[in-house]
Amino acid sequence: MAKTSGLNRTGILSRVTVAAITAALVGTTTAAVAADAPAGRSASGVEQDVKAGAFTASGVATPENALYGVDSSGTIWGYQPTGGGAIKRLSENSGTGWNYSKHINQVDVSGDGHSDGLYDVYNGRLYYTKWRTDPRDLGGGWSAYNKIVAVANTGGAQAEDLIARDSSGVLWHYLGTGNGGLTQRYRIGGGWNAYTQIAGKGDLTGDGRADIVARDGSGVLWLYKGTGNYKAPFGGRVRVGGGWNGYNYLVSSGDLNFDGVADLVARDKAGALWLYKGTGNASSAFSGRVQIGTSGWNGFRLMF
Repeated sequence: MAKTSGLNRTGILSRVTVAAITAALVGTTTAAVAADAPAGRSASGVEQDVKAGAFTASGVATPENALYGVDSSGTIWGYQPTGGGAIKRLSENSGTGWNYSKHINQVDVSGDGHSDGLYDVYNGRLYYTKWRTDPRDLGGGWSAYNKIVAVANTGGAQAEDLIARDSSGVLWHYLGTGNGGLTQRYRIGGGWNAYTQIAGKGDLTGDGRADIVARDGSGVLWLYKGTGNYKAPFGGRVRVGGGWNGYNYLVSSGDLNFDGVADLVARDKAGALWLYKGTGNASSAFSGRVQIGTSGWNGFRLMF
């Protein structure tokens, strides 16, 4: 199905700066996906031009992006960070016709700290859609995966990378090439079907490496520290805490409060949205939660 307006598959993207919104409110190779690996529609929409995050030698440790949601009609709505972790819904939708896309992720391929486009899976094929351009088909076989997350730079190079979990619980690592393509996949390990949610978009521990969190079936949240090694991108897990089964969705778009540390967004069963600000400390990864959305967030089938 063709996408229209906003983040669509025919592509027209406008740039919105945090400064402008705040003023209004307040006064490794370039190869394509490898043939052995399972490899979107056109994207136009609102790409934010927020202030830069903390840079490492090979790129940005934690990107700063808007948060997006796809409703049941296939319309994408964008929520721009306005400072301190607060978000504001943009007046225009950011795309229509995304009813059948799965695993939508915004991704920074240039390493400048802001998303450059989207990955999504459509009819089992992975597409990369750069802002203002038509989608590029990266290959088929992606129905093999039940979870795909763009998790910032987990491979040590400039572009953002992907992790993908297959139906047997094996997690795979794909490195971004800088032009929207991906390298061959690398096996991370098995047993990841123990987790009901996996999220991450940057550095949570203050070491300049991208980390992820995963919630198990009993509601315990675990932190996996990034290593910077593309063949073994995560170290041993660290327990964050229990009680996370009160949430039906966990997502990160990066740093929402502009402190250089990745944050986590959680949606509860009543449809309220909560922000957990990253602390930069592995032993206590998040500060207390702050409500950033009162209700209605259960209307989104996907958030990214």
